[in-house]
Amino acid sequence: MAIVGASGSGKSTLLGLLAGLDVPSTGSVKIDGVDIFKLDEDGRAALRKQKLGFVFQSFQLLGHLTALENVMLPLELRGDQFSGSQAREKAEQMLGRVGLSSRLTHYPKFLSGGEQQRVALARAFVTEPPLLFADEPTGSLDAVTGAAVMELMFSLNRERGSTLVLVTHDPKVAELCDRVLTIAAGQLI
Repeated sequence: MAIVGASGSGKSTLLGLLAGLDVPSTGSVKIDGVDIFKLDEDGRAALRKQKLGFVFQSFQLLGHLTALENVMLPLELRGDQFSGSQAREKAEQMLGRVGLSSRLTHYPKFLSGGEQQRVALARAFVTEPPLLFADEPTGSLDAVTGAAVMELMFSLNRERGSTLVLVTHDPKVAELCDRVLTIAAGQLI
């Protein structure tokens, strides 16, 4: 599903609310029947860890971690099913899937924008979340790189079976989605 609208219309705020990153003044958000705002911050973090993936426009990679370490991080944070070697193997496989097998030990500052976004995609999909949010995932990329990243994101989405909710101002990206919601001045139209 795509959420579209002009800059400043509230698209990213809505995505932040859906992910439990922002707290609403009224209303509720339910994920799998759980009102996420009845949970405390630790509870929301635990829910995000188990059920959500997130791709940010500005990549949000940790600069002191390599590409491999950035992708391993959500697996290690889950802790419940991945030992260090299992997390490493799964992260390596995911980076291979996004075409970055040769860049595992590179830090974000040594990666192009497109490579950084592919690391971010690998990090978001590596835990196989049931729900994936993407906030303007191609907003800071040139048109060619952005198109390649979108193709990769939709391909990963089909393979992994996640529900994908993305924010975009690009009508071409929105056309690729099964459903499009338009927001203006903080209201769904």
